[in-house]
Amino acid sequence: EPFAGPRPKVDALVTDRPGIAVGASTADCGPVLFADPRAGVIGAAHAGWKGAISGVLESTIGAMEELGARRENIVAVLGPSISRENYEVGQEFVDRFVAHDEENARYFTPSSRAAHAMFDLNTYTVDRLRRAGVNAEALYRCTYAEEDLFYSYRRATHRKEPDYGRHISAIVLEKR
Repeated sequence: EPFAGPRPKVDALVTDRPGIAVGASTADCGPVLFADPRAGVIGAAHAGWKGAISGVLESTIGAMEELGARRENIVAVLGPSISRENYEVGQEFVDRFVAHDEENARYFTPSSRAAHAMFDLNTYTVDRLRRAGVNAEALYRCTYAEEDLFYSYRRATHRKEPDYGRHISAIVLEKR
């Protein structure tokens, strides 16, 4: 039994126990899967903008290190998430990111609408992972644009659909 009670409601999980899958459920936010194959430690994180800016990626790496992982050996991959071309945000969103770190301005490009910008969640996430010292890549697959393959909260909202579905991205440590 992986948990000694009800499943926790968290944005990230790590394990060093073979045969246990950890995953993240998303529908535009970034699912990030982590592995340190040398130490035998894996993790999964749900990294939307709130989680990414508040440190869920770095916390996941820290939890992996507590189980014996070394950040220079950790590989992290960002799965399908909304692309810059489809992620329009208001000025208050931009201001929040720039107030957190002036360098964050580079993740925004002008929108066709006044007082709006397009946010690059994918590059922001990968850059945070790399700054944290792990080997990071992204699939750069857009959940909004690739509707034949992916669910999208934003797309469903724009279309006023009743539900938007969810993805699960998971990783499991094989028995050695």
